[in-house]
Amino acid sequence: MPDTDAESLFHCRKCGHCCEGRGGIVVSPSDLERLAAFLELAPETVAERYGETSHGKLKIRNGEDGRCIFFREGAGCAVHAGKPSICRAWPFFRGNIEDPVSLALAKEFCPGIAPGATHADFARAGRAYLKEHGLMASDPRHEANALVLP
Repeated sequence: MPDTDAESLFHCRKCGHCCEGRGGIVVSPSDLERLAAFLELAPETVAERYGETSHGKLKIRNGEDGRCIFFREGAGCAVHAGKPSICRAWPFFRGNIEDPVSLALAKEFCPGIAPGATHADFARAGRAYLKEHGLMASDPRHEANALVLP
């Protein structure tokens, strides 16, 4: 039987594709505390300098290139140790875990997802990864919807 843990199904290539798109990087209250500690700033300062509020949620702003302002070409995330849960969880999002078509689209988009990963293996390993790392969300008012799983 092939190894189907999360690490065998995804290995980040630091391409920045998942860092693209306005308003996708939700910062939960605990994320804000972690990011503020990493940046050695007050949470209010981090929210003001790097965030924007959309639909009642704090989100990381994008730069002129359309990517998260913390993404650095060739290096990846400049705040890796303090990054939000939504970033820590990629590609193990609700859509990819629940829907084979969503996973197939994610495979086309993200070079880090193992091309041969079956949806069943990906879903099982993804749920385990989210649980193991405390990334499952429960408050859709303040956390990323992609991390709220039934």
